[in-house]
Amino acid sequence: MRRVIVRPEGVQVVDAERPEPLPGEVLVEMSVSGVCGSDVHAAAGHHPFVPLPYLPGHEVVGTVRAVGAGVDGVAVGDHITVEPTLPCGECKMCRTGRSHICEHLRFFGCGYDQGGMADHFTVPVGRVHVLPTDITDLQASLIEPLSTPVHAERISGGVEGKAVVIIGAGTIGLLMLAAVRYAGARTVVVTDMLESKRERAGRLGADAVVDAGDPDMVQHVREILGESADVVFDCVALQPTVDQAFGLAQKGGTVVIVGVPQKDVTVPLPKLQDLQMRLQGSATYMPEDYERSIEIIRAGLVRPEDFITATFPLEQAADAFAAAATGHEVKVLVTRELLAG
Repeated sequence: MRRVIVRPEGVQVVDAERPEPLPGEVLVEMSVSGVCGSDVHAAAGHHPFVPLPYLPGHEVVGTVRAVGAGVDGVAVGDHITVEPTLPCGECKMCRTGRSHICEHLRFFGCGYDQGGMADHFTVPVGRVHVLPTDITDLQASLIEPLSTPVHAERISGGVEGKAVVIIGAGTIGLLMLAAVRYAGARTVVVTDMLESKRERAGRLGADAVVDAGDPDMVQHVREILGESADVVFDCVALQPTVDQAFGLAQKGGTVVIVGVPQKDVTVPLPKLQDLQMRLQGSATYMPEDYERSIEIIRAGLVRPEDFITATFPLEQAADAFAAAATGHEVKVLVTRELLAG
């Protein structure tokens, strides 16, 4: 079989033996696997927690082809997606319902010994979500990336009836827009450096879009809102965007870091303390975030045609990574076979 490996010298498709499911595991035939911003960072050697080489493919959808001993609730032929967090189940975080930040967390497709960009892979059955029969492969490919914003909204303290700003209109920023709209945000402003991304955010439901490179961006956004932002979701996580987020939130506001930082940044600690602001990190998701993401997709609020802008067959995985790295695509997919049309 074929699988993708990312080495310092580049993205390669190599031959590998087809794995056999161990007890408690399922064997999955991949249909589609997304190229995430985290994959782009990792391939460039910039991800803080994914060293090279690694086997990518954590945004993966497929069909169960075999089950190991002791597997219950999942059958051969089931259409599934993978929740790639692999918690230990025993540490303090796992015991207190926070398995997504397990003290010994491993991550399928990110530094794990398998990834979903392969003809076949095995995964623990507890990390598998059997999909409703009306969900297509392309819809299902958006469940994992949507679950990250859904989780961020949930732990932000909620956005219903609130003024929200989203910094960055890449894939996660646009999915963040869908998540906060579904959660009942009153007003949503999206910022980005690229006009094309701002236009897309406007088409997908932002009340207003603002050029993130405008030196007066913070003031312009506050004028649009008529007040400070209640919650700011920073989907970029660079020093300038963190500075902007604190300027937008001000007194009593919440700043949620959703983007993957490439390095440390500084925060205005006196402002955080004196203005009683809240700074919240957000990463990954929980099973309930997957279920809510499926709800949003089934409701037609996140559509493949609005997000999937390029697909490549598995043999062209290097081209898929290159396309994702340009910053001009929204969601890039790798497919097991060349898609018709």
